Amino acid sequence: VEGAVGAASAFVSAGGAGALPRADARPRHVPRPDDDDPHVLATRVRAQHGTVVAAGGCFDLLHAGHVGLLQAARRLGDCLVVCVNSDASVRRRKGEGRPVNPVADRIRVLRALACVDAVAVFDEDTPERLLAGLRPDVWVKGGDYAGAEIPEAALLEEWGGQAVLLPYLDGRSSTALLARAAEDAR
Repeated sequence: VEGAVGAASAFVSAGGAGALPRADARPRHVPRPDDDDPHVLATRVRAQHGTVVAAGGCFDLLHAGHVGLLQAARRLGDCLVVCVNSDASVRRRKGEGRPVNPVADRIRVLRALACVDAVAVFDEDTPERLLAGLRPDVWVKGGDYAGAEIPEAALLEEWGGQAVLLPYLDGRSSTALLARAAEDAR
């Protein structure tokens, strides 16, 4: 049923029966039930000569900055795989008390976004091992990395992929939201 709903949604969002594909149009990814496995999804999209896009982060408190980034990332290709830090990885990066939301909840919220095709969890401090398995064509980072070297860029170049910076929605941060909530609670 989920596969059928996904396929129907993709069909309608592509214009439904009234939309005729252009001769130069790239193939569109049609969701299937086993697309929950990001590696299977990436392999299928590549086999259809599509573009695999990946983006990563903690996504502890999903906010407008996250959603905007993920929507823009999805527009860059034929599928979007979100690489999310495990609870242990978030704790190492953000400190005790984080994550606020456990990984199962973060995955559920991310999967509910129409722009997200699959979610993959990594336990390391960086997603490099996961990216090496997924081999995305495009790795998206937020503009908060502007001026800094994207750590995963060299890895992506090994298979011809590229790292892309997308504009950062200024003032949106899970850490800032938590600080503001703590301040308001006093």
